[in-house]
Amino acid sequence: MKQYNKRAAVRVGMLPFGIAIALAPVMASAQEAAEKNATTLDAVTVTGSRIRQASIETAQPVISLSRADIQKQGFTSVADIVQNISAAGSPAISRADALASGEEVGGQYVDLRNLGPQRTLVLIDGKRMGVSSGGYSDLASIPTSAVERIEVLTDGASALYGSDAIAGVINIITRRNFDGAEASAYIGQYGQGDGDKQVYSFILGSAGERSAVMLGAEYTKEDPVAASARPFSAYGQGPYHPAPIDLANGTVASNGWSAVSARGVISSGPCGGGLPSVSTEALCGKGIGRSWSVDAGGDPAKFADYHPTNASDYANSNAQMLLQTGIERRSLFANGGYDITDNVRFTADALYTHRETLQQIAGYPYRSSAYGTPLAATSYFNPLGKNITFQRRTWEVPRQTRSELTTYRFSGGFEGSFDIGNKPWDWDAGYVYNQNKGLKTGTGNLFLPHVEDAVGPSFLDADGVIRCGGAGAAIEGCVPWNPLSPYGAATAGNLSDPALQAYLFLPSHDTSETTTQVYSANISGVLGTLPAGDVGMAAGFEHRREQARYEPDALNQSGLSTDLSGGVTAGGYSLNEFYLEFNVPILADVAGAKELSFDVAGRYSDYDTFGNTVNGKFGLKWKPIDDLLVRGTYSTGFRAPTVSDLYGGTSETFDSYTDPCDTLFGAATRNADVATRCVGSVPANFRQEASGGAPASGPGAQSNYAYLSGSNPLLTPETSKSSTIGFVYSPAWAEGLDVSLDWWKIRIDNVIASESVTSILNACYVQNIACAGFERDTKTGQVVDATRTLVNGGYQESAGYDLGVAYRLPETSIGQFKIDWKSTYVDYLEYKRDNETDTPVILYTGWGSNFRIRSNLTIDWTKSDFGASWSTRYYSSMREACAYDLQGGPECNIPGFVSAYTLEQPSHERGANTFHDVQFRYNTPWNATVAVGANNVFDHQGPVMYSDPNSDFDYYGGFDIGRFYYLKYQQRF
Repeated sequence: MKQYNKRAAVRVGMLPFGIAIALAPVMASAQEAAEKNATTLDAVTVTGSRIRQASIETAQPVISLSRADIQKQGFTSVADIVQNISAAGSPAISRADALASGEEVGGQYVDLRNLGPQRTLVLIDGKRMGVSSGGYSDLASIPTSAVERIEVLTDGASALYGSDAIAGVINIITRRNFDGAEASAYIGQYGQGDGDKQVYSFILGSAGERSAVMLGAEYTKEDPVAASARPFSAYGQGPYHPAPIDLANGTVASNGWSAVSARGVISSGPCGGGLPSVSTEALCGKGIGRSWSVDAGGDPAKFADYHPTNASDYANSNAQMLLQTGIERRSLFANGGYDITDNVRFTADALYTHRETLQQIAGYPYRSSAYGTPLAATSYFNPLGKNITFQRRTWEVPRQTRSELTTYRFSGGFEGSFDIGNKPWDWDAGYVYNQNKGLKTGTGNLFLPHVEDAVGPSFLDADGVIRCGGAGAAIEGCVPWNPLSPYGAATAGNLSDPALQAYLFLPSHDTSETTTQVYSANISGVLGTLPAGDVGMAAGFEHRREQARYEPDALNQSGLSTDLSGGVTAGGYSLNEFYLEFNVPILADVAGAKELSFDVAGRYSDYDTFGNTVNGKFGLKWKPIDDLLVRGTYSTGFRAPTVSDLYGGTSETFDSYTDPCDTLFGAATRNADVATRCVGSVPANFRQEASGGAPASGPGAQSNYAYLSGSNPLLTPETSKSSTIGFVYSPAWAEGLDVSLDWWKIRIDNVIASESVTSILNACYVQNIACAGFERDTKTGQVVDATRTLVNGGYQESAGYDLGVAYRLPETSIGQFKIDWKSTYVDYLEYKRDNETDTPVILYTGWGSNFRIRSNLTIDWTKSDFGASWSTRYYSSMREACAYDLQGGPECNIPGFVSAYTLEQPSHERGANTFHDVQFRYNTPWNATVAVGANNVFDHQGPVMYSDPNSDFDYYGGFDIGRFYYLKYQQRF
């Protein structure tokens, strides 16, 4: 197709521009490695190879963050530290995703290359972390004080590590052979006086000739931040519309403003359907339903004290939401080793972590029509003597979810060495057990049977108490509710009554448990010697078993709560794997080849779910001269379906979607064929309904109806192909300078993905492929039911460049400076949802939170016991669909945007963003280090984004939310 060729031409044209802008490093400098190994070249294992070797330079691109690098940052969690590297994509579930639900919510996950966190493999000391039923590795369970360094392989590695290593591998290397004691404290706060953060840790260790042991503990607490405390999240509409639009003009509030408020509201549905009110007849022609709200200070029992609902009655739901969730974590960790003989050693590691996070969103927007629970005509509180349809946001009881996860991890085994014909060999055999036990406690949702009784018949008893039921037939334990009594009113049946709250709101308890068990054996050594050097080999076997269960509360499973219902996820799988790797030197110390070698690896994986798969990898390393290393790799990979993919329970979701038939912003407004297909499915002047029943104000509105999503036991693995080629230049004429450039490309086929409601509707009306998986109301045309399942189909592909410069300048009288500049340029990231020829390819690069360029520059200075660092974090511009109609609001700065990947679409583009961090440190005479610093020192605020990227607010969920000050103190004994 011409579309593909056009895209390819664009890629070639932008390459020089991208290189010029994004010059930055992507791997640890060879100079720093030389510092660490100035006196010895003992064989080590580097992430990306199983063969122990003297050189840390491999064919694979690896980013290494030392403990010193970590301490120079103002970030305290492993997730935030890894998230800060340029190759990391946007956070999978950011702490600004207040409305997110499910097992993984509350954890912190890293998504390399924006290909999904389940496609990034996380290791601890080279061994797999435990994962959720959906395949997510929670980096929040790793205490930062236990980390020695972090190695990030930005290349596919299924041939060495198995499933999930598609986008890359994150290897957390823990501290060992620690001798002495160390205590640390960190305190910080945003400039607005909120978001307090505390981290305290203590480590004690002893290392002798034959044994070593280390014990440690860490406590972390980060307070939540209210959405109301920041201008970009206080209303959910940004500076263009800081208040709801007047209902009398035929329009409705958008985003944060909700038609379902904490006022007592009588609603009778569409015009002509109930209660008399001349004052609202003018609205009938505008398709707006009638509703009446009680006057301020009015008596909800008297209809004369009601007025037609207007904008002032609407609720700003953001006022009760959290912009940043709170988190509290307690960790204990230990490791040790003992030399049984000179050549055999026993090692063991243990980790315990308990973390708690808190989400809060506004009280539930209850609509009696959705649950068939009108205020009964015989209710003591009814002002009209007939059944009343009502709306009431339960402002008195915000919805909260407290997510707890307890991690138990143990690994132990034996390792040793021996010689065969004077050739060294190393071996190890071990066992890993990782268990994650989760508990989610939810409050703020209503128990529907109790609501039905509370708003049903009620009477004033002889003792002056209002009771549920009829005289002589009172309902035992029931507390009557007057949903027309507004928030703060001192009237009977008001929701502020603690007894009524206890009756209506029952807590829910969702539980989860995942277990990973791994038995492994590995051997590596020198197979023989060629003229160019030793032939290295590694081989190993691994047996792994994954078990997972996620069980929503019986209340939620029953569907008798306003919370989202869901079924049980339960199942497991096991597998056996064998791998083999060779490193073969071809040439050494000859003209044009100071070194030429290749690395080849293969892995056979046999699953009891889908069968077996074989994956391989080839890497080439060439040094034409001492100063230049040229490297490249090609590999195949896979991602096996997770327990949740295969055995997940069907659950309800309130999806955000765009109806192509909407007459304000749908595809029908700009495509005649789409408009024709919509005829008969929707009425004239159709408007998509948003949450709360009001017309949606823009694309991507949250649904007013619960839809279903589920798993698929017939899924097969995703498959991938990865390629890299690059160089590292370390010129002798500029000692301490390293320049690197790597091109990478990753393609994933048979992608496991859930169809969105938007894609299901587009398949029918835009692509004219199939109209299935959804149901519209025959009268209103609203999508009242939709079912999304997981499917294998289509592909996901991304390519780009990692560039870098690292320079340690010569030491001078004013101290020593180091420059480290890392950057990633994404050429393209595209996705095709199925294998249909007419399905369009979607380009994500530059849209939403898919940045084309991320770049981090750090300048570090040291002199004697003093030091300072200055860092900048750069994000390129972002683009999104305009939030309003085709004419566009003031935010629509490119209304005529046209792309080969999309239909003509009015678009909104915002500029690049840069955040600056600074730290000052001092090594005291009493063997302590004191550091003070600020992240986002200039208090930069990102732009308003109406598409809410990685967030539930009009602000990207990965950006800083204010200037953050901190103080660190570390005492060594």
